[in-house]
Amino acid sequence: MLSPKENPPRLPPGIPSIDAIEGPWWVGHTRSRAEKAFAWDLIQKGIPYYLPMVEKVRYSGGRKRRVLLPLFTGYVFFAGDADGRYEAMTTNKLCRTIPVEEPELLVHQLMQVERAIAGRGDLDLYPHAVQGKRCRVTSGPFKGMEGVVVERKRNTSVVVLEVTLLGQGAKLTLDASILERA
Repeated sequence: MLSPKENPPRLPPGIPSIDAIEGPWWVGHTRSRAEKAFAWDLIQKGIPYYLPMVEKVRYSGGRKRRVLLPLFTGYVFFAGDADGRYEAMTTNKLCRTIPVEEPELLVHQLMQVERAIAGRGDLDLYPHAVQGKRCRVTSGPFKGMEGVVVERKRNTSVVVLEVTLLGQGAKLTLDASILERA
């Protein structure tokens, strides 16, 4: 069962949808694993935000648990003037803020994400392991290995471990969630 104590709402109470949020938009780049805590802080400060989260199954201690995880790891979208941005920065949960140059486009794109979440779409972050890009394995027995993503499937990526001297490489299929851009 998902605990409401751990999980802030995707939108603050009283805000029916993303397009109801007014003011300049910011992308808050949070400290590691601080997205939910930052959202709770924004609720306390009365700053409107959007934190897209998806339900995932995780195994811990031999038990199966359902958890809500941020779709865009490390990011929370919020709105506010310069004072609101300053208040968000005082939470000590942000590394930086990124101003949104095209707020209408961002709102449109976030509404599509929210619609997919609300419709129980099977969303999977298309992580930094973009086809054609160099990536690094972040955990598991292959941690630290680097290669180029040549294929991306549902939850897996095929990475080529190159031997440039030979002009060849070996394909390795990995869980896409353990890859980061190198």
